[in-house]
Amino acid sequence: RSPRCRLPTRNTIAKYCAASTMSTSSHMSTEPPPLPPLLPHPVKEEEQLTPGPAKKARKDDDERVQRAARLMIKSPILSVPQAMLCNDFTDAETKDRALQQRVRRLHSKLDKGIVNPHTLVDIEREFGDHVPLATKACEFLTQSTDPFLAVKTSSDVLDAAGFVKLSKREPFAGKLVPGGSYYYTINRSTLVAFTVGAKFKPGNGFKIIGGHTDSPHLKVKPLSKRGGYGCVQLGVECYGGGLWYTWFDRDLGISGRVLVRTIDPETKKEKIEQRLVKIHKPLARVSSLCIHLESAEERRAFKVNKEEHLSPILGTSALLESAAGKQLNQTGDESDAWEKGQEPALMRLIATELGIDTKQIANFELGLFDCQPASLGGIKNEFIYSARLDNLATVFVALESIVDYSQSTDVAEDDMISLIACFDHEEIGSQSTQGAGSPVISHAVARITTAFNEYNHGHDPETHSSAVRKSFILSVDQAHAVHPNYPSKHEKSHGPKMNAGVVIKTNQNQRYATNGVTGFVARELARKGLTVPIQEFVVRSDCPCGSTIGPTLSANTGIRTVDLGMPQLSMHSCREVMGIADLTHGLNMFNSFFKHFNEVDESLEG
Repeated sequence: RSPRCRLPTRNTIAKYCAASTMSTSSHMSTEPPPLPPLLPHPVKEEEQLTPGPAKKARKDDDERVQRAARLMIKSPILSVPQAMLCNDFTDAETKDRALQQRVRRLHSKLDKGIVNPHTLVDIEREFGDHVPLATKACEFLTQSTDPFLAVKTSSDVLDAAGFVKLSKREPFAGKLVPGGSYYYTINRSTLVAFTVGAKFKPGNGFKIIGGHTDSPHLKVKPLSKRGGYGCVQLGVECYGGGLWYTWFDRDLGISGRVLVRTIDPETKKEKIEQRLVKIHKPLARVSSLCIHLESAEERRAFKVNKEEHLSPILGTSALLESAAGKQLNQTGDESDAWEKGQEPALMRLIATELGIDTKQIANFELGLFDCQPASLGGIKNEFIYSARLDNLATVFVALESIVDYSQSTDVAEDDMISLIACFDHEEIGSQSTQGAGSPVISHAVARITTAFNEYNHGHDPETHSSAVRKSFILSVDQAHAVHPNYPSKHEKSHGPKMNAGVVIKTNQNQRYATNGVTGFVARELARKGLTVPIQEFVVRSDCPCGSTIGPTLSANTGIRTVDLGMPQLSMHSCREVMGIADLTHGLNMFNSFFKHFNEVDESLEG
């Protein structure tokens, strides 16, 4: 006869509950003590022969212990900070009803005997470890609706972490100190942040993580007015290579940068301010054509004419005509062709949001975004559903990593620069002043190195070259996970899966920058970084391969580069999906890079 499974004794449960209470009151540790294990229960010889009163007493005792175990499980989940790694399921800050309902359902199953107490904890722990970081990522993604707001949100995080903002127009000399942390922006859509190792000297290397802040979306044209057939519409242009059919029938908001005319109170002269605007409510919608008006051919394949089919509707012209007249009367400047070309309803909306007059708006760079916030999803909440995962997921994780590293004790022994660079315009080729094809990285290496050069106040080519040869770039962009409905689109041996680890991307035609040495470095960093799981991606030989900022950065700077990514589905859709565990894997990889790169690099011959 097989031995029964013995539940923890009541004394053991009492000790566990006492330890949990101490953890709650002291706040010294957010980790509860481990669950008492299920132990094999020895069956007495008399029980094997005669199922009499002794066995019945044992059964009744087990039932009482089972009820106590339920309370032991329930209480920590609902009250103890971080207990069972499930506090985020009920934390008021998350306000995620779906997660709360899931916990209640599991408790209900526990009471009915459907789920074993230990099984419940195993289920929660499987992805519970990753929920806090994923919840934080959802907030970041929802706030960062365009590159300007992505940089603004990141800057706020850096300010809170004690990073010092630098002016890119002024020399860095005299402003940087060993152990310090700094950041600056370019065009307010590209961000560079770095921490100086306490033992850094000119000529030492840079550990660089590169990502990008832009994603495919609909941008408002310079002359936005467009309409007809009783509707007021916006003229929009497709930015990047989006899956444009996914933008139909979405509730769209508007965000971006606005140039505002103001008067300097001291000099009384006109000056232009750059302000960010975000109208996070359903203002516009690209409506699809009903099936009844489609031809048989149109029903077989949904084809989008980007010029004719993607103009969103703002409202009906009859209701907005009065607003147009008011704006024209306010400005009184019929010679301003730019202003005459704007949709009056949009101008008034922006002015109201910023608290200014419409005549103060000098120009804008606006884009549309899906109003639906980022959220956790999947049967175990193991996914993030969000817009702009490509590539704001990388920006978020890189930001978390540089902040964590800046506050760690490892900086005191570091003799290198740890840096993140999040570029604009990757989706359209990177060839701009704020793109990866610009001298942003080369200038960062040169300016930071020069700022610490006590013997040569100018640019020293030898010192710069030495720094370049000791440096390394992780070019990180989202990777293509295997789609279960289209598995044939992946090479059989190189199909990354979600929630299964960081992806190393390789292409022998240099669409990715990975080579034998840089790939080895990445794998070694993963091995040292809490054993980060690694996956490999190679595109099929009969399929074209996309590219990243990796080849551009390595060619422009001469710095060794590897291409990595976190796997996702629906890339370039209005709504994308990735695994929450891969955020943790990415963070562990980045942390290992900042902490262990020097050690790995020194082990390489040559």
